[in-house]
Amino acid sequence: MSTVARPASSSETVPPLEPGDHLSREEFERRYEAIPHVKKAELIEGVVHMPSPVNFETHGRQNRHLGLWLSYYQVHTPGTGGASNTTIKLDLDNEPQPDELLLVEPECGGAARIEDGYIASAPELVAEVASSSASIDMNTKLQVYRRNGVREHII
Repeated sequence: MSTVARPASSSETVPPLEPGDHLSREEFERRYEAIPHVKKAELIEGVVHMPSPVNFETHGRQNRHLGLWLSYYQVHTPGTGGASNTTIKLDLDNEPQPDELLLVEPECGGAARIEDGYIASAPELVAEVASSSASIDMNTKLQVYRRNGVREHII
């Protein structure tokens, strides 16, 4: 989620965002925006997940190849759009940030809506490189994606 941090008012102290916190999506966003040094945090089933740093051999290299493959598809398929590490506001308890995604552009009949620059519903395809996050990617996040209408999920 790339947002500009809002300074808290002098009478308001924003609590830190911590892995394992149980939060509403609104509170998750408020805390996330207040800590610009955090590069990635996700809200999955109302629980905050903050992945550890990613390794070149077990994540970075594979993520690059996955992105190139999906970019090639997008470039050669009119009416599609794609993104890397982009927040998806799926429902009140889920705001994942998958490694890669593809969608059919809304003006071409796609299901995803873009609101305030964010994807506000399910894209057609979500892809994750799962090394240290395999358990959550193949279980909880998969169920969240299915329930919210993501048609294709690649791990």
